[in-house]
Amino acid sequence: MVACWIGAAYWFTASTSFANPAITIARSLTDTFAGIRPIDAPGFIAAQLIGAIAALGVGRLLFPAAKPAAISPDIETTTPPTDAKRPEALHV
Repeated sequence: MVACWIGAAYWFTASTSFANPAITIARSLTDTFAGIRPIDAPGFIAAQLIGAIAALGVGRLLFPAAKPAAISPDIETTTPPTDAKRPEALHV
């Protein structure tokens, strides 16, 4: 299915499924039948950025950030008190 999608995108569109603005810019500088006209590159890049922002919004809706756990005063910490003596280094 993926191969059909890429093949169709390659033969029937000038974009050839661009997903990266750097590829869009590079393809706009080539002179091939599968390239993109330099004048059309800003539109492709704008659409890519709009798609990235939309994907970020959908991702945040589907996968909200976890809230940090509240620290209870009943939980002991692993840091030693400041007045504790540190063990001396072993001399070999």
